[in-house]
Amino acid sequence: MNTKLQEEFTEEQQEVLKSIRVSRIILPIVLGIGVVAYLLWSRFNPEDFAEIAWTNHVTFWVSLSLLFLVIRHIAYALRLRILSEKEFSWSKCIELIFIWEFSSAVSPTSVGGSAVALFVLSQEKLSAAKTTTLVVYSAILDTIFFVGTLPILVFLIGPSIIRPDMTTLSFNDARGYTFLIAYTLMMTYGTLFFYGLFINPNSIKKLLIGATKIKWLKRYQKKAVELGDNIIIASKEIKNKKWPFHVGAFLSTATAWSCRFILLNCLIIAFVETTSLDFWHQLGLYARLETMFVIMAFSPTPGGSGLAEAFFWGFVTDYIPTEGMAVFIATLWRILTYYAYLLIGAIIIPNWIRNLLNRRGKNKLNSKSAS
Repeated sequence: MNTKLQEEFTEEQQEVLKSIRVSRIILPIVLGIGVVAYLLWSRFNPEDFAEIAWTNHVTFWVSLSLLFLVIRHIAYALRLRILSEKEFSWSKCIELIFIWEFSSAVSPTSVGGSAVALFVLSQEKLSAAKTTTLVVYSAILDTIFFVGTLPILVFLIGPSIIRPDMTTLSFNDARGYTFLIAYTLMMTYGTLFFYGLFINPNSIKKLLIGATKIKWLKRYQKKAVELGDNIIIASKEIKNKKWPFHVGAFLSTATAWSCRFILLNCLIIAFVETTSLDFWHQLGLYARLETMFVIMAFSPTPGGSGLAEAFFWGFVTDYIPTEGMAVFIATLWRILTYYAYLLIGAIIIPNWIRNLLNRRGKNKLNSKSAS
């Protein structure tokens, strides 16, 4: 890290900046390309690709998937604008979402980009209380979406949302266990933080500190204290908000996540022309894709890179007839929703850091002039 950054930022802030340095894109790209290359090399069948042709049908559905990608980004920007109470302009919200998505893309899926979001927003003249509220409440809204929609999807579609051949809700295989564990962790996390945010934040702080007194969790005690303090700060802020604030924040969250999965529906319809457009058929596909995301939510690789490409076909074998076609669609999907954010983030972040340093330099000059 260069000398100017070391002079301007604390050691903790420097660690955050290191986590979003452009060189971090190398590992996820290598993992993703490596897995795709291996799948094509080991299981390549020319017949899988013989029928691919860029017809009007393909153009329409790929264009529609791009539209859902844009809507998804705008929905996240809208949530940021709502939660910041319009302190950020639309252009600033769009820029910050690119940075937030980049930080999530280069972090393990189980870690996400919350630490980076806290740092980035704190540099944008947003109050500490509002910054903390925005990040904590965003995480809770995301969790509420999944915890709330998955039982509805199971009720409407049935157990097949977990695995194509699952006819009864049982957890006697790896995928069933993983889904149960991931959903339980999400529900526990969401319930605790919802309780802390809206009912009793002090009790959650005590619980977090108490948990880190266990010998093998002691190294996380400092972070537990910080998280507890953040929940208390966010709770004071959020309790004063009226219901339109919460409704708008949730609807923008639901729109963003829904578009993430519908986008993939469109890509499958584009390249598997026999795909039925029947509502229940498409809802079943949507449900499977949402379940896939939950099962992979605790991936150890950056942004699930490599794992998403490798396991994709196993989730959609009843929707995509061949593995080669599945690899092709998965690669296109990841290019649009993952690698594109790596590329755009690599362009935006250096410029954002440069502008941040320039602002700090001007503020120092103004302070010296005033004194």
